[in-house]
Amino acid sequence: MVAISAIYIAAALCSLLMLVTYSKVIGQKYLWFFVLFASICVVNVGYFVLSISTTLGEALLANRIAYLGSVFLPVSMLLIILNATKLKHPKWLWMPLVCLGVAVFLVAASPGYSDIYYKSVTLIKVEGVSVLDKEYGPWHKLYMFYLIGYFATMIITAIYATAKKKIDSGIQAIMLLGSVFVNICVWLLEQFIDVEFEFLAVSYIITELFLIGVYVVIQETEKRIDAAREEFLLKSGVEEVADGEKPEFSQQTIELYRQGLSELTQTEKLIYDLYVDGKSTKEVLEEMNIKENTLKYHNKNIYGKLGVVSRKQLKQIAKYI
Repeated sequence: MVAISAIYIAAALCSLLMLVTYSKVIGQKYLWFFVLFASICVVNVGYFVLSISTTLGEALLANRIAYLGSVFLPVSMLLIILNATKLKHPKWLWMPLVCLGVAVFLVAASPGYSDIYYKSVTLIKVEGVSVLDKEYGPWHKLYMFYLIGYFATMIITAIYATAKKKIDSGIQAIMLLGSVFVNICVWLLEQFIDVEFEFLAVSYIITELFLIGVYVVIQETEKRIDAAREEFLLKSGVEEVADGEKPEFSQQTIELYRQGLSELTQTEKLIYDLYVDGKSTKEVLEEMNIKENTLKYHNKNIYGKLGVVSRKQLKQIAKYI
C-alpha cells in the first residue's frame, strides 16, 4: 500500500508543481496548456484519493474527480496540437468539444446514482490499496469510443500537418506523436492486462513533458523567424526614420501592411488605433485594462501581421498611407 500510494501522491504533487510553475513562470500563457496541466493534476489527485478511500462513497467521489480530468485532458491535447501545427480550424471548435466532454463526464460520473456506466460496484482492498471492483454497464464503452476518437484525430492531425509541412521541424512531429502514442500504449495496456495500478497517472505527466517540449521548440522557432523577418523588413524598405524626416516605403511594404490591417482581431485593432492616436504604453494599458505581458503578446501579433518591427514604424506607415 505504501509503495503504490506513494507513487500516486508523488504523481499528484508533481502535476500540481508543474501546474503552479506554468501559472507563475511562463509569461505568455495559452489557455489550453493551463487546462491540460489542471486536468492532469485533477486526475492524479483523484487516483490518490481513491487509493486511500475507506468507504464506497469516498471512492466513487474520487473516481468522479479522476474522470473529470480524464475527460477534458484529450480536449486540451487536441487543441494544443491544432495550435502547434497551425492548421486552420474554427475558433468556436472548443465549444462543441467541451459540451461533448461534459456529456461523457456525466455518464462516467453516474455510478452511485445510476447503473448505466457500472452495473454494480464495490470497494475492495488489494494489497492494502482501495480499488473499485466493477461490473460494466451498457454505456461504459462510450468513454472508450470517446478516447479512441480523440487519439485517432490527434494522430491524423499530426501526420497530416507533417505531410503538409505545417510543422516547423521533425522534432516537433516526434514530440506531438510521442505525446499521443504514450497514452495510447498505456491505455491499451490497462485494457488487456489486469493491473491494479493506474499507469495513466504517470503517462499523463510524460504527456506534459512532451507538449512542453513542443512549446519550447515553437518559441525558439518563432524567435528565429522574427529575427529573419526583421532582417528582411529592414532590407526591403521598412527602416527606422528619424523624427522630422519624410519616410519612404516600398509598394510591397505598403501592401503587406494593408493586408495585415484586415487580419487584426478586434482587440488588436483597438490597440492599433490607440498607437496611431499617439497613446503611450501606460495609456494603452489603462485604456484596454490589460497587463503589460498581455500587451506584449498583442504587440507581437500586431507587428507580425503588419510587417513592422516597432511601434515607431507602425505609426510612420500609418501616417504614410
